[in-house]
Amino acid sequence: MCGRFVRRCTIDEVKEEFEVWDIQWAFEPSYNIAPGQDIAGVVGKNGEKQLIKLRWELIPFWAKDEKIGYKMINARSETLAQKRSFARSFKTRRCLIVADGFYEWRVETKIKIPVYVRLCSDKPFGFAGLYDTWKAPDGQKIVSCTIITTEPNALVKPIHNRMPVIIEKDKRTMWLDIKIEDPEVLMPLLKPYNARDMKAYEVTRMVNSPKFNSEDCMKPVITPKKQDLF
Repeated sequence: MCGRFVRRCTIDEVKEEFEVWDIQWAFEPSYNIAPGQDIAGVVGKNGEKQLIKLRWELIPFWAKDEKIGYKMINARSETLAQKRSFARSFKTRRCLIVADGFYEWRVETKIKIPVYVRLCSDKPFGFAGLYDTWKAPDGQKIVSCTIITTEPNALVKPIHNRMPVIIEKDKRTMWLDIKIEDPEVLMPLLKPYNARDMKAYEVTRMVNSPKFNSEDCMKPVITPKKQDLF
């Protein structure tokens, strides 16, 4: 799964990396993003890219209660086309969730050790996501999203049995193109990212609390054995 991630990049870096110029949300860096919080998403609109604010917990348009979103922070890639909660968004409401890295917890002798995973290039990237718009009884509209997960690559496998899908840079436009609805075209994009292009290392256990949100979250912890664990 993906339950916590980092977005430390600036808006200018996002503009350059994602080639998005329509900025609808002036976000700030955040180093320990948790479900229920607002996150930055790139969507396709009228043939162009747009950066918008999304709440991380998908609330389908048909939901009677927004609390259903707590159960849908992630969506398994293998069942997207079949699940009622995700099928409609998979066709026409796909997004890229801006991130610089993510946390997973490795269990060692019953102790959960937080590990930070990022690209070797240290550049921002886009998680594959789905979004939807839900209208509350009071008329308020909430645009929310989920992060798609897949089986882990060789780097993440010793840490966790799932990992978030990272869309390759040259496939981002295809993923955001709402004219493409065929699962046979889209599903090949939802694969584990190349492990050789990623790096992982242990970080402070302070990251266990979403209240702890600083650059120290993503700094490596130097152990007696070695710094890079994987």
